[in-house]
Amino acid sequence: MRITAASVFVVLLSASITSAAEPIRLHPDNPHYFLFRGRPTVLVGSTEHYGAVLNRDFDFVPYLDELKKHGLNLTRTFTGEYCEASGNFQIKHNTLAPAEGKLICPWARSDQPGYAGGGNKFDLDRWDHAYFDRLKEFLREAGRREIVVELVLFCPFYEEPMWRLSPLNVANNINSTGNVARTDVYALKDERLTAVQDALARKLVSELNEFDNFYFEICNEPYFGGVTLDWQAHIAATLQEAQRDRPAKHLIAQNISNGSQKIERPNPAVSIFNFHYSTPPESVGLNYDLNKAIGDDETGFRGSEDATYRGEGWDFLLAGGAVYDNLDYSFTTEHEDGTARPEAPGGGGPELRRQLGILKRFLDGFAFVRMKPDRSLVAGGLPERATVQVLAEPGAAYALYLRGGASAELRLNLPEGSYNAQWLNPRSGQIEAKAEVQSFGTPVSLQSPDYQQDIALAIRRSENPPK
Repeated sequence: MRITAASVFVVLLSASITSAAEPIRLHPDNPHYFLFRGRPTVLVGSTEHYGAVLNRDFDFVPYLDELKKHGLNLTRTFTGEYCEASGNFQIKHNTLAPAEGKLICPWARSDQPGYAGGGNKFDLDRWDHAYFDRLKEFLREAGRREIVVELVLFCPFYEEPMWRLSPLNVANNINSTGNVARTDVYALKDERLTAVQDALARKLVSELNEFDNFYFEICNEPYFGGVTLDWQAHIAATLQEAQRDRPAKHLIAQNISNGSQKIERPNPAVSIFNFHYSTPPESVGLNYDLNKAIGDDETGFRGSEDATYRGEGWDFLLAGGAVYDNLDYSFTTEHEDGTARPEAPGGGGPELRRQLGILKRFLDGFAFVRMKPDRSLVAGGLPERATVQVLAEPGAAYALYLRGGASAELRLNLPEGSYNAQWLNPRSGQIEAKAEVQSFGTPVSLQSPDYQQDIALAIRRSENPPK
């Protein structure tokens, strides 16, 4: 091989780009949001059921293409220590339920038959290099599309069928490891099992350090299945220690609860606090003073109506949240492009993804790192039983979302000055009306156009007073 000055330059340039790729992090000016590849970022996704990597039958390239098409920039994926059986949770065509012999996970197969999901048992002392290659390719393809991956290390075993399929179950490995009840897997009760979990956390840190487009979540829904807070703190510390001498430090997320809950003793190693089904979005206000990112990283199980999940997303992000991810059942191994009809307790599909893309673009149209929640802007005029969320950069810009009613004449506490207002249809993305507003420091009225279900409002200061 002949080495030239040009080839040396290319190698050095490539190394420089790799070393300069700082992982997604909390924004230094407003840690309620992210900084990713030099840009302020909120994360919005409509995610398949977390089996994109662990299910060999799933082609994740068209899946990621579909997210990119709609401007979405988040996906979640599980590592493979947990999977489901067909029909669990009344989900048909579940990507988290690989066909027999199709599970790929961090541990290599042994030469002994007997895994409950088909094929040989696992050897928890050996890694499956093909798995890590697949995971890296998933991250690489996501990164090419500006998509961030929430990598979920562990998941509780809700019922016995899930535990029967786990490589950590003593019946599925050759290491005599995991001879415990499913409710004791994540409880620091079995030293060997904890050592395997620690080793996985350290291995993922080592293998994935080069990637800038992911963060760790300790455990999905740890409020089920016997998962203890001490165990979660232990895994967070393991991740933190494993990253100590690494060039890149990746964020750690912790799932707190379904709905909303005030976090009384936040783990200082955690930068993202996630909730599921957080509607209304009280979890944001309850925990806003933590100065960390708050996420609603799973929705679903509330029917198939697009407006349900669109409204939850607008509510959560306009309340000051940083992460919104819909659980989208239109992605299957037969329809990786998301064109399947959901047969599950939730919804999804191209139309909902298009609508979530409208939400993402609306927020990106503001300097949201200079904004914070402030519903005091609205002095009155809401329709009966309607709600409003407001992000405000006082005197400069305001983003509002009204949910409920059919029209509104809002009374707004705008500081003195001139403003331009635009009413946006969150379903179509069309601007329904525009107005010029002059405030003299007292509440001003602003009439909405007629709407169905919801409407958004953007207000920005104008240098030109209304005529």
